[in-house]
Amino acid sequence: MKENDSCLPWAASALFGALVGGATWSLTVWARAYCDAGYDAGGRFELNFLLPVIVVAGAAAGLTSWSLGRRLSGGLWLPALSVAAVTIGLAWWFFATRGTLADYPGDSGRCPASNIPPGWPNWLPA
Repeated sequence: MKENDSCLPWAASALFGALVGGATWSLTVWARAYCDAGYDAGGRFELNFLLPVIVVAGAAAGLTSWSLGRRLSGGLWLPALSVAAVTIGLAWWFFATRGTLADYPGDSGRCPASNIPPGWPNWLPA
């Protein structure tokens, strides 16, 4: 076995993807509960079914992007950058589509009609 055949980068990319998936789920639940958007407060009933899917999808995205980045480059910076870009990009997409239910009639009074929490940065579209 060569030095570059370590399983540590593979495990780290899967763990990073799973952690980003879990953080995405938590952020999505928080945003929906804050704005009172969804079937129930925070959409926990719906989103609880998606938690394992999001975590596994994040891990799979991390592994896939690591594999593709490794094939394109012999170094470690491109695969690591691709893992970060892909998992964070998927997290942003999930939050934008499931966390901010536009025009859903939330009744908390704390969010506009777009259901984007006021604390969300304006430079980051949702």
